[in-house]
Formats: sequence, structure tokens, C-alpha cells
Amino acid sequence: MAKKKSTSKNNKSKDNPKNKNNKINSNNHQTLKAFIASFFTIIGFIIALLAWRDDKYVMYYAKHGLVLFIAELIIWALPNFSFISNLAWVLWFVLWIITWINALSGKMKNTIIISDIAKMINL
Repeated sequence: MAKKKSTSKNNKSKDNPKNKNNKINSNNHQTLKAFIASFFTIIGFIIALLAWRDDKYVMYYAKHGLVLFIAELIIWALPNFSFISNLAWVLWFVLWIITWINALSGKMKNTIIISDIAKMINL
């Protein structure tokens, strides 16, 4: 009988709302870190690399930020006011916004073009 009571206490502690709130807060911090890493591109990547390197979720989106930064440099090198340059900036901006949304989703979602390149980066 005593064993059943102790197991019921353990079950109650697992269902404790405080434990759920801690998990939710942890996920919120993780998504915020991922958002920072993707929003600030190269600066966010460096911050993530130095401070949050062990967090796979944050580093996933930090790599996206690095790819976006490299793409930004390439687009910047294109001749200004050309149709290709303008189209590239619009595409870059849209992909940047999609990356933010994905980072805030709490899931490792693929961003068109960027995810394939980011997966090739090994740290």
C-alpha cells in the first residue's frame, strides 16, 4: 500500500503546473535566442556561437542567419539598380522574414534555399 501512495505522489509532482511553466519558459527562451540569432544575421550568429553553442535549436537558426549574411554580401556586390539586384533584395527580405517566423515557431522548420545551405555548415 505504501508503495502505491509514493508512486501517486511522484505522478502528482510530474503533473505539477510549476514544472509545465518551467518547460514553457525554457522553450520561450530558446525561441527568443533563435530569433535573435536569425534577426541579427552575423552578429546573432557570433552571439549564438559564443553563448549558446550547445543548443541545437538556436544554432540551427544561427546558421540560417549566417547564410543570410553571406547572401546579403553577394547581393550587395551586384550592380545597383539592376533588375536582378532588386529582385534579389526582395527575395532576401522575404526569406529573412520567413526565418524569423520559423525561429519563433519552436520547431526546426526548413526555409526555402537557406536550410539546404545552412545544413552544410559544420561547427
